[in-house]
Amino acid sequence: MNETPKKENIPLDPDKLYAALEEKIKNSGHPMDLGRIRAAYEMAKLAHAGQLRKDGCSPYVTHCVAAADISVDLGLDEDSICAALLHDVIEDTPLTHADIAHQFGAPVADIVEGVTKLTRVQYTSKEDEQMENLRKMLMAMAKDIRVILIKIADRLHNMRTMDYQTPEKQRTKSLETMEIYAPIAHRLGMQQAKWELEDLSLRYLDPTGYREITEALNARMPELEAFMSSVEEKIQTRLKSEGIKASIFSRIKHVYSIYRKMYAQKLDINGIFDLCAFRVIVDSLPDCYNVLGVIHDMFKPVPGRFKDYISTPKPNMYQSLHTTVIGTEGIPFEVQIRTWEMHHTAEYGIAAHWKYKMDGSSSVVRDGDEEKFAWVRRLLEDQQESDAQDFFHDLKIDMFADEVFVFSPKGDVINLPAGATPIDFAYSIHSDVGNHMVGAKVNGRIVTFDYVLQNGDIVEIRTSKSSPGPSRDWLSIVKSGSARTKIKQWYKKERREENVLRGLEMLEDELKHNELSLEDVQGEEIMTPVLKRLSYATPEDMYAAIGYGGVTAARVANRLRDEQKSAMAEKKSVLDRVSAAAERREERAKKEGKAVHGILVEGLDNCLVKFSRCCTPVPGDEIIGFITRGQGVSIHRKDCENYLRRTRDQVDAGRWIHVSWASQITDSYVTILTIAAKDRSGLVMDIATVLNSLNAKVRNLSARDNAGLALVNISLEVRSTAELRQIMNRLASVPSVTEVSRSGK
Repeated sequence: MNETPKKENIPLDPDKLYAALEEKIKNSGHPMDLGRIRAAYEMAKLAHAGQLRKDGCSPYVTHCVAAADISVDLGLDEDSICAALLHDVIEDTPLTHADIAHQFGAPVADIVEGVTKLTRVQYTSKEDEQMENLRKMLMAMAKDIRVILIKIADRLHNMRTMDYQTPEKQRTKSLETMEIYAPIAHRLGMQQAKWELEDLSLRYLDPTGYREITEALNARMPELEAFMSSVEEKIQTRLKSEGIKASIFSRIKHVYSIYRKMYAQKLDINGIFDLCAFRVIVDSLPDCYNVLGVIHDMFKPVPGRFKDYISTPKPNMYQSLHTTVIGTEGIPFEVQIRTWEMHHTAEYGIAAHWKYKMDGSSSVVRDGDEEKFAWVRRLLEDQQESDAQDFFHDLKIDMFADEVFVFSPKGDVINLPAGATPIDFAYSIHSDVGNHMVGAKVNGRIVTFDYVLQNGDIVEIRTSKSSPGPSRDWLSIVKSGSARTKIKQWYKKERREENVLRGLEMLEDELKHNELSLEDVQGEEIMTPVLKRLSYATPEDMYAAIGYGGVTAARVANRLRDEQKSAMAEKKSVLDRVSAAAERREERAKKEGKAVHGILVEGLDNCLVKFSRCCTPVPGDEIIGFITRGQGVSIHRKDCENYLRRTRDQVDAGRWIHVSWASQITDSYVTILTIAAKDRSGLVMDIATVLNSLNAKVRNLSARDNAGLALVNISLEVRSTAELRQIMNRLASVPSVTEVSRSGK
C-alpha cells in the first residue's frame, strides 16, 4: 500500500517578514527610527546565520522578526522592537552585551540580557526551577517591565509554532506556559495574550478535550453566529434611539474558558449556554452606566452576576462593567461595557501605558504608572524566604485568582483573593496590624477569624499591644500568599527555639512514615547535600524553618530519604566493586600461579622463564610469552620486531601465551640502549658521567666509529620503564647525541 507523502515544509523568507514588520510600524502611528530597527534586524540575521527553526527549513531569524511583530502589536517602543529582534543573540550566538550596547545603547542590551537570564539556569528539581523562573521574572519585571513583555511575545510565537516540537517538549512547554506565562500575562492585564496562550497550551495538554470543544463549536457556529448577529442588531438599534454612540462586538468565549467551566461544573459543552459574550465600547464614562441601564431594560439581568470594575478596578488595571442577562430566546450571555481607553488597557494591559518621546530615542512609563506594577516589588519582598512550593502556590493565587473588593472604615477599597478572611485584610493593611490582631468586625458585626469576606463588606480590625501574636492555625485560614508569608516571618523571628524543637518533632514524625529515623539521616554525606539544596547553613536552621512553616516536613523528609537511598546505593556500589576486584585478583592468582622472575604465566606454575635478548623487556613494557622447545617460556616485548614478524607465521601461532608482570617486583632487569651521536672528543666520558650521576647499574659499555658517527651500546640494569625513560632522557641531552633507542625495535 502506498503511503501518503508528507507535506513538504516551505521555508519562510525573513526579508519578506521584516518588510511586513516595517509596514506595520509605519502604520502604527508611533514615530520610530526605521534605520535603527533595520540595523537590529541585520545584526540578528547575521548572528543567527546558518541556524534553522524546528521546521528544519526556515531561518531562525524569522522567529526574532515574529517576536518583534508581536511587540509592535503590544504597542511597545523602539528600544523594545530592537531588543525583540536581538533577544536570542546573547544566548545562541557569539554576540555579547557589549556588542549590542555599542551599536544600540545600554537599554537595549540590558533588555536582551534580561530576557536571556530568564532561560539560562538549570535546576536540580522541577519545583526549584519553577520557583527560580518566577523569581527571575519578577526581578526582571521590577527592573524593566519590557523584559517580560518581550518574553511573553517570544513565548507566544513559540506556542504558535509548537507543532514542530516533540510531544514531550510540547507538553512541557505548554504546562510551563499555563502555570507561569498565562498568569503573568493576566496579572499584567494582557487579556488577549493570556487567552491565546491558554488555548494553545490546552491544545497540547488535552488534545482530545480541545478537539471536542472546537468541533462542537464549529458544528454550532451557524446557530451561534445568527444569535450573536440578532443580539448585536437589537442593542445597536436601541442605543441609537437613545442617542448613545457605541461600537458593539460579539465573540465566542475562548476554548480554555469553556474547558474550565465544563471541568468545574462537570458538564459537556451542550450543558453550557453562555457561550457568547458581547462588548459595548463607548466614548465616555457616563455612557458606560447609561448603556448598563439600557441593557437591563432590554434583557432580564441574572441576580448576583453584575460587577463594577470601573469604580473598583482589578489590580491589573482592568476596568469594565460586567453583567449577565437572559435574552428572549432564554439563552444567557455576558455583556461588557467600557470606554475605548479601558478597552485598550483590557487588551494590552501595562503595555498599553507606554509613552514615546517625540524624538523616538527612548521611552518612559507615563507618570503614575510605576505604581500599577509596584505589586511586582511587593511580591518579591513578601516571598523572599518562601519555600518553593509555597512560593509557586501563593504567586498563582496572587496573580490568577478572582478578587473580592472590601472597604476599610475610612472608605478605602482593598482588593483580596476570593475567599479571603479578616486576617488577610489585616495583613494587607500592615504586618503590625495582623500580628496584633485580636478580633474583627464586618459591617458592624463581630465575626470569626475564618469568616469569608464578600464584595462590599466594610471590615474593621481590633488590635492589642498585649496580643500574643498570630496563631499557627492562621496559616490554614488565610488565602493570600502575602499574609501567609508575614505570619511565617513573625514565627521565624520571635520563636526560634520553639521552632527548632517543633520542627525536629515534625521531621521525626515524617521520617517514621518513610520507615527512617533521624539517626539514619544525620550523617554528613546525607545531611550536607540536603542543607545545600534547601539553602540552610545548619540543621538547626532547617528544623526552625519546618517549625515556622518556611518548608514542609514532608519535603525535607523526602529529600533526606532520597539522599539516604543514594548514599546507600553508592556505598553498596563501592563495596561491590571492591569485592569484585578482590575476587578478580584471587581468581587471577589461582589461574596464573606463582610468579617466576617477576613474571606470571597464564595457566602454568613454576615454569622456566627467560627474557629474550632481542628486545630485553623491563617492568612496565607490554609483554607476551613464547613457549620454546625445552627452554620454558621466552618473554618478548609486544613491540619487538621478532614477535611482530613471527605472529604472521601460522606454524608458531599456537605457541604464544599470555604473560604479565607481578604486582610486587624486587628484581632488576637487563636492557640494552644504543646511542647515536656526532663523533667528538670526550663523548664517552660525558655519557659515563651522566650514567654515574644517575647511579645506573652499567654492565657493559662499548663504542665504535661509523663514518664520523659514533654508536655507543650500553647494557644496564633497571627496575622499570620509568627509570629507563629517565636515563634515556638524560642521555639524549648530552651534547652531539642525536638519538637514544632501545634494542628490539
